[in-house]
Amino acid sequence: MSRLFRKLFLSQRPAGSRLADLETSLDPSLSMRKLRNYQFTIADLCHYGFLGSVLLFVFIINPAGWLAKIALYLVFAALFLIPATSQFFFNALPIFTWLALYFTSSSFSAAHRPPITVQVLPAIETILYGDNLSDILAASLNKPLDFFAWVPYGLFHFGAPFVVAIILFLCGPPTILRGYAFAFGYMNLLGVISQNLFPAAPPWYKILYGLTPANYSMKGSPGGLRRIDEYLGINLYSDGFSNSAVIFGALPSLHSGCATMEALFFSYVFPKLTPLFIFYVCWLWWSTMYLTHHYFVDLMAGSVLSYAIFQYTKYYHLPLPETSVYSRWTYVEIKKFSLWFADPLNADDSDVENIFVPTILENDFEMNSMEDSEPPSIFDNNRSVSRSSATSNTSLEAQDELVTSSRTNKKE
Repeated sequence: MSRLFRKLFLSQRPAGSRLADLETSLDPSLSMRKLRNYQFTIADLCHYGFLGSVLLFVFIINPAGWLAKIALYLVFAALFLIPATSQFFFNALPIFTWLALYFTSSSFSAAHRPPITVQVLPAIETILYGDNLSDILAASLNKPLDFFAWVPYGLFHFGAPFVVAIILFLCGPPTILRGYAFAFGYMNLLGVISQNLFPAAPPWYKILYGLTPANYSMKGSPGGLRRIDEYLGINLYSDGFSNSAVIFGALPSLHSGCATMEALFFSYVFPKLTPLFIFYVCWLWWSTMYLTHHYFVDLMAGSVLSYAIFQYTKYYHLPLPETSVYSRWTYVEIKKFSLWFADPLNADDSDVENIFVPTILENDFEMNSMEDSEPPSIFDNNRSVSRSSATSNTSLEAQDELVTSSRTNKKE
């Protein structure tokens, strides 16, 4: 197994490169030293301040025993301090914060919760799309379609994040897994916060109860996944969705958000396979409506949230992938996206528009004096091509040679 791993991932590793090496030290003092020397930015303070506030809120609200909560937080603190484990667990802090808030949501007091909306999402669905798309898709049911919808919604959704993380770690540039954990965690965390602030009933509620008011004492429903339990003779989805921590969390759809985030990261690293990832997102969209778990407006909200967070992560956190490199151990350097160089209005001293051209004050200068002189070419071998523009090759020396040549011809 190790020989196959070396052949696939380490065969083209640059000699002496330690860029993709993992930390193996178990000494917590190393992490403490890095923490003391780290210069916190405003973005860092906002990031850790927000996550810390959510974790403090969870610590206070969660009904578990105080000793159990303290012990759990101490275990995570130890994992964060040990260098070998902190490189994975500390970077996944947004994911752990999301999970902590999600499982604590069921303990929120109903007296302090917002009212559950039942009519808003069906009304928006009808206004935007002319009808309830979930009702239309769920009108024709059969066993093959049930299993076809079950695969992305009931299977892939729960295993895909781990598969994507492993593939990104092996085949993506170093530090991309850190960006994936940041984006995936924040997308789900903001989604759960939105679901708690704006609770909304999914399509299965309308099928079971119509448009009657909902309350927090009601149990959830597996929707169309109940048929999968009947086919397989299990109660996995019936028990799971009935006791969900966020029963009325239709908007935004985190199933859609997760699928979109996974597709965006895979398309970022493997752009040639983008059509396949788009198909997966559309497949999951159809399955959620067919199984009566979400309206189409929920799916759009989840995808938009995921796309917005991915764009921020791409510009500020993600390394640039190289299409000719298929392993993290093959990279020789980590390049980040630069908003400064990508700005079309950014002034570069090497651009031809910004080069100073001396003015010829001699009145008897003849334009045809340059007929026998060879103008500078952007294809000259002795000229360097600027990274910012392929046309930014004219230099001040070339301009001086041009003026000197014209004056010489005039005197002759």
